[in-house]
Amino acid sequence: MKQTMMRMLLHFLLVLFGVLTTFVLIQAQDQSGFISIDCGLPKDINYSSLDTGINYISDAKFIDAGVSKKIAETDIKQELQYVRSFPSGVRNCYRINVTSGIKYLIRSSFYYGNYDDLNEPPEFDLHFGPNVWDTVKLTNISHITDSEIIYTPLLDYIQPCLVNTGKGTPFISVIELRTLNNEVYVTNSAKSVVSPLRRSDVGSIANEYRYKDDVYDRIWFPSNSSFKRLHISPGTASLLLGNNYELPAIVMNTAVTSETPSAPLNFSWEADNVNDQFYLYMHFKEVEELAANETRSFNITVNDKFWYGNVTPKSLYTTAFSTKPLTGATRYLFSLSKTENSTLPPILNAYEVYKVKLFSQLETHQDDVDTITNIKNTYGVTRNWQGDPCGPVNYMWEGLNCSIDGYSIPRITSLNLASSGLTGEIPSSISKLTMLEYLDLSNNSLNGPLPDFLMQLRSLKVLNVGKNKLVGLVPIEFLDRSKSGSLSLSVDDNPDLCMTESCKKKNVVVPLVASLSALAVILLISLGIWLFRRKTGTYQLTKE
Repeated sequence: MKQTMMRMLLHFLLVLFGVLTTFVLIQAQDQSGFISIDCGLPKDINYSSLDTGINYISDAKFIDAGVSKKIAETDIKQELQYVRSFPSGVRNCYRINVTSGIKYLIRSSFYYGNYDDLNEPPEFDLHFGPNVWDTVKLTNISHITDSEIIYTPLLDYIQPCLVNTGKGTPFISVIELRTLNNEVYVTNSAKSVVSPLRRSDVGSIANEYRYKDDVYDRIWFPSNSSFKRLHISPGTASLLLGNNYELPAIVMNTAVTSETPSAPLNFSWEADNVNDQFYLYMHFKEVEELAANETRSFNITVNDKFWYGNVTPKSLYTTAFSTKPLTGATRYLFSLSKTENSTLPPILNAYEVYKVKLFSQLETHQDDVDTITNIKNTYGVTRNWQGDPCGPVNYMWEGLNCSIDGYSIPRITSLNLASSGLTGEIPSSISKLTMLEYLDLSNNSLNGPLPDFLMQLRSLKVLNVGKNKLVGLVPIEFLDRSKSGSLSLSVDDNPDLCMTESCKKKNVVVPLVASLSALAVILLISLGIWLFRRKTGTYQLTKE
């Protein structure tokens, strides 16, 4: 009976293990939540990377600027064989739809490869909406560099921008977005985003890992540390059922340890500025099968200050992380030392250091962005209308002004499209710029009536629609607000636009009178001709 029960239990555990393994493998191959953009790839072309199996698409539908270029070198990754360069304009931006409130890993990659045959790697800025993301510096033509942040969008799109700083033509190779669990890599401020300073697989000395090993497609780099390396023992569970950080099994199944129990494990990094802020994440998993009389536990200090205590790694991994940013130093040394009762030295499988980037400028209100983008597309505006309309201030869209105080979401308060070659009727979408105070549409070829939906703009103080082809009657509310002084109204040089009802009647009566007069003249002439012919005809008959 006991043997039967044991066999049933063993069978159940094997089935459970198989189900869990299948689940993990399926999850590892699932690319839902991935957006992988090969910049410069010809329109409508897509492919799966031979190296990673990641599905890449062209960037053509995400941007309306730039030039596609192909790198002559063939011995490079597929996703690096094209670039999109931006020889025109100071700021050129992508617009990529996302799900607001969901955390993303966002990574941009750059490989120059001498695509322009100039042998001069450029330097330029990378913006994220209205905020500075990074400065891209390429040291040689074969240098590959990545810029990565972890960010939770407040809007339903993001806008990575390439900014020309006068040191060469900006370009980009790849943009990748990966959804994350919202419970990981948490910061203490909505304006704070984090960028990886280091993501180290300390048990590896040569191999770099990403998707499919990492379900979030984080890139794990090998370590050059001289510590003793450990590999998972045959009797230790290799399946990971850890936490929300979803560490790759291939990373967590190796570790480093010190040569003797009394020796600590030390790692460090440098800060550029004493005010820089960092978040530290350390990942632990026991990779050895411990004997009954063996124990492993240790404490962690950062710059000789206690940070985390009595870590006892299990076969199912644990993550220790800072809930508040580390700051106030130019060098950070974290040290793992065994506790008094531990018989074994400390171990470490992987660690991550993230630097805080402060995105202090808020993005423009989404309703305003959607509206002004609609106006841009309707009229084909070809000004510097790229990226966030209001920020940064130096790159505010030409013809716009915005309310920016550093605390409230920026709103568009002024729109000047005078002398812009506009045709057709005034679009109703303008009424959605609800904080608009100044609107100038003068000196264009706009037609149709002056729409009363503009009166929905309760903050509007100046409206100039002069020198157009508007027709009909100016709505009475416009005139009342103009008389009260709450609205400066200019409608001059619209010949068929009337300020009063009598003007409208006059415009109708005058053409009518003119038409009747012309008709009367025609009738009189016709009558005269008829009478003349009649007389002539009678005379000829009498003569005969």
